[in-house]
Amino acid sequence: MQRIAKFEKVSFKQFCEGWNNCFGETPQEEVKKIYDEIKLPKRATSGSAGYDFYSTADFELAPSETIMIPTGVRSKIDDGWVLCLFPRSGLGFKFRLQLNNTVGIIDSDYYNSDNEGHIFVKLTNDTNMNKTVKLSRGDGFAQGLFMPFGITVDDDADGMRNGGFGSTSK
Repeated sequence: MQRIAKFEKVSFKQFCEGWNNCFGETPQEEVKKIYDEIKLPKRATSGSAGYDFYSTADFELAPSETIMIPTGVRSKIDDGWVLCLFPRSGLGFKFRLQLNNTVGIIDSDYYNSDNEGHIFVKLTNDTNMNKTVKLSRGDGFAQGLFMPFGITVDDDADGMRNGGFGSTSK
């Protein structure tokens, strides 16, 4: 296997900012405890393609509800590779839990953004069976796959990223 990336935690300051943006002002001691318990993504077995991302929050999503989770994770990725995020297949199958942007795309240059490349995952319970999703902090809820990509022969992209969602089209 080719080793092309490394997961790291974002700084406590960055995580705290992301947490408070998602969940409102929270005492710093509480956010520090959550930050200290962040688990970096891992594969469950040697044959697994996906790296499990773990929730930093306890949450319950009733049908049609949405939540944004700050993972506290960033990924340093070699050029020519991208990290794609999907819901864990069991959660999608059982509950129709979906990422709001369908597939999260984490580009290699996101690592150097002002927000340290902090990966957020926005989920919606899109059930058509009236099921509520309940997850605890530390539960796997998304999976990331690293994939190679190519560019066109006449590609001349020279822009610089500074941010996440929609930052490259501004």
